[in-house]
Amino acid sequence: MKKKDDGFIMLPTVDFCFKELMQNAKVRQGFIAALLAVEPELVEETELMPTFLSQESADDKLGILDVRVKLSDGTQMDFEMQVASFDYWENRIIFYLSKMCTEQVKKGELYEKMKKCIHVSILNFIHFPEDDRCYRTISFCDMETGELYSDLMEIKILELKKLQKDISDKRGVYDWMRFFSGKSRKEFEDMAHTDEYIGEACEELKKLSADERKRLEYEAREKALRDYNSQVKSYYDRGREDGREEGREESRERINSLNLKLAELGRTDDITRAAADGVYQEKLLREFGL
Repeated sequence: MKKKDDGFIMLPTVDFCFKELMQNAKVRQGFIAALLAVEPELVEETELMPTFLSQESADDKLGILDVRVKLSDGTQMDFEMQVASFDYWENRIIFYLSKMCTEQVKKGELYEKMKKCIHVSILNFIHFPEDDRCYRTISFCDMETGELYSDLMEIKILELKKLQKDISDKRGVYDWMRFFSGKSRKEFEDMAHTDEYIGEACEELKKLSADERKRLEYEAREKALRDYNSQVKSYYDRGREDGREEGREESRERINSLNLKLAELGRTDDITRAAADGVYQEKLLREFGL
């Protein structure tokens, strides 16, 4: 189903669009090559895998990945597009990565069967506010020497909000980050000339955007994300207001308790002084353990 071009373009930061783009083998090849710092020709084959992680029992937590890829050497890669800050994101990454590793080895099999697993977080929010690095790789290493302990588990984090316009690298990771950060059809058309793989991604994006059925799915997902984020914000604002009211009530109770104790001890002058001097009031509250 096709729709006449009206300038509409999908945004790769919407997970529906990202998943659709990664269905294209050449797009996967180019992006993975940039992440692994190798020539695209060396990424000989990429196979899309089921995104549901195995459950050993009904009580096990269900894991659902955005995009899961297997390379020709057995390496597995999990790609997650996340547009809003997520509580315990680190825990989620480690859970998914661990499940990817452990499900490779069945009962009675040797540990040597395990192949490398890489998690890739593409974040449209700032996850590490303490620095301006927009791309980092995290592995198991010795805390003192920095020596790599094992390369079986690796995490790559791309923070799109930190990407600077003039930054570049030979691998092309930053070019892909610019592509994922694109906001308009013109931006994507300009980026199409970066290299043939990003050009392929831009062409695929235009095809997806021109498909009416895909557009409806995209807009439904975009609306669901907006509704979810609005609901979360509403809960947050309500919680803040409830917290402020609770704090005011707690403060009143502390002051009332202090005044009663001072009155019982006949220290009425302290009641008057505390009402006018906040520092002295806090001193008295500490004195009575309130």
